[in-house]
Amino acid sequence: MSYDAILVVSFGGPESRDDVIPFLENVLRGRNVPRERMLAVAEHYYHFEGKSPINQQTRDLIAALQVDLEMHGPNLPVYWGNRNWHPMLADTLRRMRDDGIRHALAFVTSAYSSYSGCRQYREDIARAQAAVGEGAPAVDKLRVFFNHPGFLDAVAERVEEALQAVPGGTRDRVQVVYTAHSIPTSMAQACDYVQQLEEVGRIISERLKIANHVLTYQSRSGAPGQPWLGPDVLDHLREVKSGRLADAVVLAPIGFISDHMEVLYDLDVEARELADSLSLPMVRAKTVGVHPWFVGMIRELILERMDAGAPRRAVGSFGARADFCAEGCCPAPVRGGASWDQRLSQNLRLSQNL
Repeated sequence: MSYDAILVVSFGGPESRDDVIPFLENVLRGRNVPRERMLAVAEHYYHFEGKSPINQQTRDLIAALQVDLEMHGPNLPVYWGNRNWHPMLADTLRRMRDDGIRHALAFVTSAYSSYSGCRQYREDIARAQAAVGEGAPAVDKLRVFFNHPGFLDAVAERVEEALQAVPGGTRDRVQVVYTAHSIPTSMAQACDYVQQLEEVGRIISERLKIANHVLTYQSRSGAPGQPWLGPDVLDHLREVKSGRLADAVVLAPIGFISDHMEVLYDLDVEARELADSLSLPMVRAKTVGVHPWFVGMIRELILERMDAGAPRRAVGSFGARADFCAEGCCPAPVRGGASWDQRLSQNLRLSQNL
């Protein structure tokens, strides 16, 4: 199939203290969330002077992808649109239309299947197309890539680098703690999110001969009575210490592709403070970021969509995912009667690079 551009779609984030409140108001537009709760969330951004790292990391990824496409082809222009902050998706699609773009391939910054990690991106693209109106480019999303060799190879190297950084006296009893964004169990039951994460953890552990490993979840939010995926990474760190399950831990955020706000705050601040208080040595593995194997994977996904005869690589039991999602896959969670805290979590936290 013929395509004339690449569209990178991400969540977006504030880039200064002055941006934080307008950003949060935009994320929560049309939702009845108490202002005091929004201001409490704003403090997470103020901890980093109001600047989320996600926009710069997206810029870095786009720059690396452009170089790779120029060197190896296909030499297509790369555009960038965010779901919740500038550059906004509708503005980007409008610019693409004015540039004569007719049919683009979208790479979204999410490796796994779930409503928030896949379907919601497609809904936001469709909403932006409707806002642009006549002449808006057609956009096809690239397939989910959690089991692509380029992603797995990059993840494995990041975890191996972290293992090498574990203090020498504790390396014989280290546990690799894989982390991913928690989601409501009702959402998880409607997709393969958990199974895909378990597959990635298994593949990485087998490749690196890691015997002591576990999958945990982070960034849980929402009403206390609503079931979410667990165990929580902070609870698990306490269990490691109290149960002497390991002498050190490596936190490996396999559920994320970049070191954005949730990785920095939830792991580098909260988990780090807890590990230090427990006297538990902890090393946090980097996300894939702009690893050359990961960037090369994006180019490979583009090529396979443009050439029906191109190989579709995948590792493990799932095989290569379909190019086009089934109509009923990863359905939206039922939000009737949801509390304001649930709505906040679903719109502010779940959408960030699941």
